[in-house]
Amino acid sequence: MNTSLVSSPIVDLLSRITGQKLTQNHITAPVTFLASLVTVLLGVIFVDGTVAEEEKQKLLTILYRFSTPESDVRRLTHLMIKGIKENQIYKQINNLLTLSNSLSESEKLLLIAFGYEISTIDGGIDLSEKQYLQIIGKHLGINPKYLSVLESAFAHNNHIDYAALDEVRFWLDPCRFNELDIAFVKAASDMLATLPTKPEEQVTQKKQIAYSGLKKFQENQKELDYLCYRVFQVVEDCNARGFLHSTLIDEVGAASKKLQSQSFRLAVVGEFSQGKSTLLNALLGEEIQPVRAIPCSGTVTVLKYGTEKRVICCYKDGRSEEIAFDEYKLKAAISKEAALEHRSDELAQSNIAEIIFEHPDLELCKSGVEILDSPGLNEHPERTAITQKLLKDADAAIFLTNAMRLLPEREKELIQDVRLYLNANKDNEPAENLFVVVNFMDSLDDEQDKQDIKQRLTSFVKDKNLLSSTGENRIHYISAKAALKAIINGNDDEYRKSFHAFSDSLEKFLTLERGALKMKRSVSEVSDLIKKSLDGLDQAQKILDGKVEISEAEKQKIFEQIGEASGRDIRIRLIASQLIEQVIDEAADSWDEWREELGERMAEKSQYWYSEHSPVWSQNQLIQDYTNQFVKDLSQEIDDWGNAQLKNVILQNNLKILDANIEHELDAIQSEFKNIEQQVKADFSQQLQLSISGINDDFMGLGGIGGGLGIGGALAAGLIVFTGLGFVAVIVASIAATIAGSFGLGMFDIDGLHDQIKLKVFEIGFQKFDDSIDKLSEKLDEITTSVFNTKVESASRVISQAISLYENLLQQHEKAHQETLEQRQADKTWICQKQQELEQLNNKMEAILQEF
Repeated sequence: MNTSLVSSPIVDLLSRITGQKLTQNHITAPVTFLASLVTVLLGVIFVDGTVAEEEKQKLLTILYRFSTPESDVRRLTHLMIKGIKENQIYKQINNLLTLSNSLSESEKLLLIAFGYEISTIDGGIDLSEKQYLQIIGKHLGINPKYLSVLESAFAHNNHIDYAALDEVRFWLDPCRFNELDIAFVKAASDMLATLPTKPEEQVTQKKQIAYSGLKKFQENQKELDYLCYRVFQVVEDCNARGFLHSTLIDEVGAASKKLQSQSFRLAVVGEFSQGKSTLLNALLGEEIQPVRAIPCSGTVTVLKYGTEKRVICCYKDGRSEEIAFDEYKLKAAISKEAALEHRSDELAQSNIAEIIFEHPDLELCKSGVEILDSPGLNEHPERTAITQKLLKDADAAIFLTNAMRLLPEREKELIQDVRLYLNANKDNEPAENLFVVVNFMDSLDDEQDKQDIKQRLTSFVKDKNLLSSTGENRIHYISAKAALKAIINGNDDEYRKSFHAFSDSLEKFLTLERGALKMKRSVSEVSDLIKKSLDGLDQAQKILDGKVEISEAEKQKIFEQIGEASGRDIRIRLIASQLIEQVIDEAADSWDEWREELGERMAEKSQYWYSEHSPVWSQNQLIQDYTNQFVKDLSQEIDDWGNAQLKNVILQNNLKILDANIEHELDAIQSEFKNIEQQVKADFSQQLQLSISGINDDFMGLGGIGGGLGIGGALAAGLIVFTGLGFVAVIVASIAATIAGSFGLGMFDIDGLHDQIKLKVFEIGFQKFDDSIDKLSEKLDEITTSVFNTKVESASRVISQAISLYENLLQQHEKAHQETLEQRQADKTWICQKQQELEQLNNKMEAILQEF
């Protein structure tokens, strides 16, 4: 919903309809949608001249799902029903268009879908109702094919356009409603459930892998999501009656959204010509990724589930556009020549950040897996940054190598980088979520050669401590091309069996290890919120029983402490701002000192630069090799400084100061509120965690210092790529221009040429690096500010919860004193019911976890 389109005509119209003096602040997304919905539903009810009792009941059933009893939205809904009916707004198309102006395409489709739902409540769609909905649909700009789908769905006839049905499902995807109230998400989900499914004969049968374990996990996730939504409804109801504070609604809503958006992220990493695209096609059971004799993916590609096949191209400048499928195969690849020559210039010049491919029929993606396919990383100028981006938040990574040239030196470096990033830059620790897959095993005819490959790889993995398990569940030997052919043709040969062993171990890891962990965390988070809710309801019971008494003096004291807590929040923010400035100054001084000695260290490292190319016959390749090594050494230097100075000294020391101040302020708030609790005989300790340890737990959950920001092993990637330099391409071009023709073919001082080219790489590389100092400073400032703000916002959230708890205490106490004995008894009975509901929901979630 585009709230910027909520204009004064909408405010004036709704004020007239409701008889209330409304302002733009009253016109929220739910209110705007409800006003349009009431208009359409009443139009359907009145258009045939008769109003059935079933229609009245259905009207309220539909509308009530978007609000809670005694809420402002519920009261406004009743006023809208009365005003729209009396003013016959449903007959006035211009007024309906005014009300629906800010709705998205998905929201308009959901709106009209409810119109079709209520039209069939009395047994069938009347001709006048059908015509009314067609007129409304036309004015709202809804595709007539979508209206036909909805009519067929609710009238239960078999004349359905299945292509249009897929499009309707796409537009009603619950994820399109995530930015709105959770009730919209649930409404869209329920509406999707009412739509028909394709009959078996309509579905093209493909010989895909079933992924039954992942599907079962998805079913469990959906059950948890529904239970979490029920918890949200209970908490919302309790808040509407004043028994729970409002921040609990936000917390449960956030947990629910997290559950809905959960998926597995699978990264595929490797160099050119290793068969990554063919491997993915075999996993998916369909030739999606571009494949040719020289496979050459040129950009990061994200493969995910969508209700229709579509491709979105995302550019480095922030733009994105939907492109045709044929165009995708071109944009996702680089030229054959660039791949053959391992050229990086074509990669560096690309303005594409990533390509997102959505597809409705890929079993692996339908089972909740998003696949991130890397470009070939042999000579990629942004290899470190791309690898880091791919592996950020990855649940598992597949490293693909070639049986015909197993793990050359550059590939050994890459796989160790992958292990490092998967382990959050903790060196010398095995990766639990890394799979090493050797492709092209069908190219080895001799059994001894196959055994040699397996022995060499096992030895390397063990020597470098790469994997937590070196058994069959982490290392696999396959032929992706032969397996894909067998899958498509329905053959069950040795290649399909070995591929199935790989896909099976991958599925088991995602479900039984990563999935179990995700599910346990989700259940634990929601269970904690249920416990806080139960504690809050216990407190409400005590207030109703008269066990919590607050005198006027104590009320005044609570108001004072609420103000004092707000002041402490401000003090934390001020201290953080001062510390950020201090860190920036200290980092600048440290950087200058580090930069002074950088030249000597880099010069020493340049002595070990090596290339197999000749400075006479393959000069460009030589320049590129030296440039890559310059960037690698510079990146390592930056990362070393980032770890040793920025992270472990400057940030660490100043964060300790911030921690001490946060702890002091939280302890003071805790102590002050404890005194009040003792005086009024209340107990909120179970509902609130005012401690620095809780803040630090949140902080570490986001990755700790520099989590996701590029500190700790990959700071250079963040800095160099951020500058937009395209280091390799810039340096190669500069050197080529500088030395063109100066090293003639008659000059055969090979060592001299090597030294001169190294010197040029050195000079131009440092020149480009120093030219970027302003942007480097901006990035460091961004990193510093983000690290401190993460802690500050966590502390502020906890303080807000404390304030909300005590405001709720005062409201409950005031309400209890105004109620009669009978009203208080009714409230207590109602609270007991809600407590039982929460306990039952918690037990059901625990049962799902235990069963899984």
